[in-house]
Amino acid sequence: MIELIKALVLGFTVGISAALIPGPMMFATIGISMKKGWKAGFYVFSGHALVEFAIFLLILMGAASIIDKSIISFVAIVGGVVMLLFGLVTIKNAKKASGTDITASASKLNASSGPVSAGILTSVLNPTLIIWWLTAGSAIILQEYMAGIFAVITFIIGHWIADLGFLVAVSSSFSKGKNLISQRTHEKVLYICGGFLTIFGFWFLLNYNDLSAMI
Repeated sequence: MIELIKALVLGFTVGISAALIPGPMMFATIGISMKKGWKAGFYVFSGHALVEFAIFLLILMGAASIIDKSIISFVAIVGGVVMLLFGLVTIKNAKKASGTDITASASKLNASSGPVSAGILTSVLNPTLIIWWLTAGSAIILQEYMAGIFAVITFIIGHWIADLGFLVAVSSSFSKGKNLISQRTHEKVLYICGGFLTIFGFWFLLNYNDLSAMI
């Protein structure tokens, strides 16, 4: 049960940390919601989840076929470094990210595509997302896989709860012409999420031998 709770918290933290940083998917959600209402967030998430589901399957297929101690140690170290750096960058850029005029940025984005396709395109064409799942994300999935498939599913559920909840909240707020949260609150949440990711990154680096010993 403790492992499942940890997986859920980690999945949610990773999801909300990435979601809170202004980027193409957030801008697309805002732009589309201004035209099509609050449901835009749900449909953008659907496209995003399809891409991530494919990535999760590829990671799990690879884990099941090539898993060994040296690979686990390597993935854990690389994943830990990337997670640590991601956390530190999130903390460093929290003030700047929270001060972004996302409404103005969203208005510059072409939101003529459908919301599902927008979710797919802003995910597939986002190099940060791909790099994350090939490094830190793979390390997390691999670790949860060794704890059991239910741990993997719980991590994914936690991650998608964060993604879905945030995108629907964004589309609901901006479709009514309101900001989701204040700049100060946004900044504080980014600091907290960055701190959590930094801690998890250190944990992976300190326990990579323990992970490889599990097989």
